[in-house]
Order: sequence, then C-alpha cells, then structure tokens
Amino acid sequence: MPSDSRLLAIFLMGPTASGKTALACRLADQFPVELVSVDSALVYRGMDIGTAKPDRATQARYPHALIDIRDPAQPYSAAEFAADAVPAMKAINARGNIPLLVGGTGLYFRALHEGLSNLPDADPDVRARLAGEAREAGWAVMHERLARLDPIAGERIKPGDAQRIQRALEVIELTGRPLSEQQQSRRTPFGWRVLKLALVPADRGPLAERIAARFDQMLADGFLDEVRQLRARGDLHPDLPAIRAVGYRQAWEHLDGSTSLPEFRDRGVFATRQLAKRQRTWLRGQLDARVFDPDRGGLEASVTAATRLFVPLSAA
Repeated sequence: MPSDSRLLAIFLMGPTASGKTALACRLADQFPVELVSVDSALVYRGMDIGTAKPDRATQARYPHALIDIRDPAQPYSAAEFAADAVPAMKAINARGNIPLLVGGTGLYFRALHEGLSNLPDADPDVRARLAGEAREAGWAVMHERLARLDPIAGERIKPGDAQRIQRALEVIELTGRPLSEQQQSRRTPFGWRVLKLALVPADRGPLAERIAARFDQMLADGFLDEVRQLRARGDLHPDLPAIRAVGYRQAWEHLDGSTSLPEFRDRGVFATRQLAKRQRTWLRGQLDARVFDPDRGGLEASVTAATRLFVPLSAA
C-alpha cells in the first residue's frame, strides 16, 4: 500500500504492438481505474486505422481520455499533453478512481512526470519559415545548423527527426539561447505517487512479427483509403506532426508516387519496428519501473499482482 498521502496514478508503458491497450482494459475490469491515452498519434481525429486506435466498442466500454482531441492540421506538443493530462487525472481522482495512463510516447510520459523547462510557445511564423527552409535545403542541413548552434542538442537529436530539429531551432531563434541550456531549468513537483509498469519484450522477434502482421491488417482494413481522405482535405501536408506519424509518412509518400505498394509496405513496417526499438531503449532507462515481458506466460496475473500491492485494499 502507498506510504504517503499523494494521489495515485499508474503508468502502463510499452512499445507499439506490445498489447498495452488490451492489458489496460483487463486491469480496468479488476481495479477502480480510468484510462488516459499517452500517444502522440491517437490525439488526432480521423486517424484511426493507421494508429491502431481502440475501436468504438472498446472506447465505449473503456473510455480513454485524450483521444481524438485535435484535428490533424493542429500540431500537438508534449507540453500541451502534460497540460491536458493533469486536469484529466484530477477529474478521475475526484470520482474516486485512479488514472491509468497507457501508451508508448515516452516524451509525453516524461513531460508529465518530470516536467518541462519554461520554453516559449510555438511561433507559427518561425515554424513555417523553418519548414520552408527545410524543404529547400533538407533536414540534414537544418540538423547541421542545429549542431553548430547547440552541439548538445545536435548530438542528442537525430538528423532525421524533423520535428525536434525544427523545435530546437525555433527555441533558439525565439530566445537566443540553446535549447539544451534551457532544458536544465525546471520544474513543478508531480502531485501523484506513480506505479510504473513497463512491457518490454526480451525477444524482439515476436514483436517484429506482430508489427508486420498488424501493418498488413491495417492495409486490409483500408489504411490507404484513410490517408486518401486526409489528402483530399487539401489543408494537410507532410511537414505536420500528424502526417509525420509512423505509417502515415510512408503512406503519403506512396500516394505521391514515390514508392510502389510493396515498397510502401516494407518501409512502413521498418519504420514501425524502428519506433519500437526507440521505445524499448527509452523504457530500459526507466529504472523505477516494474518490467514485464509481454511474450511470457502469466503476464496478466503478474501485472495484476503488482497493481494490487499498489492500490489500497479499500479501493480494489
């Protein structure tokens, strides 16, 4: 049982296709929890198939806060997530329940739990200009600029991570100070006592197979038609965070004629596996998490036992 009087929260973290949502729903059948999505793609309306968004029946039985809260034309940041998650969690606690935050976006978990520096808000004009420069010169050149202006951020941010390169350069322009320097400052104490549950496959093989099978099922379910509908709006473009989401970026390129259907499929599967690799790397750094292998037998029983030790008997 918890040893202090802080509010309780549970983080259920894991790479894509590790079975987080199904496990969260089973926990909701056993404990007084309400689900909060921690996923940078599930926030967008109209992006359902390619994000493996819980279907309507699942959401009806197990409502998820912070799903479908943005239009794909609207960028959404980790800071915005943290600002949205806190009141959602407080509302769940006020109803006598415990927020169960489930997802794979490590940056969102970190922003919520550890906080963020007091960085400036996004500036649409600066972002648009930087995006235009990137279209002309390429993100590799933009990354070289970042490395000159902020070597620490340049080393940490990968050359292909357009969103973070753009944000780092934007912060430098708006403040005149390196992003890495400003990220050292911070932070408001987190008001919840947290149980961290991490699904980390010991063997990458089964996860890789599930990723491929799920991507093929997405294609069978009409993923490309979903992206065609997004393109038909006319106001979306590849520089938006929504369209840079794994799978959507590759689908957009395919519909532009850049790749064949088999090439698109292979690139989409590869990008998803790379995402899972990054997620596993982040999870290995969560030293205070209880780690479970989703491919071993008895997963639900093990996670349930860990949760029961955390949740007060009066609430279970």
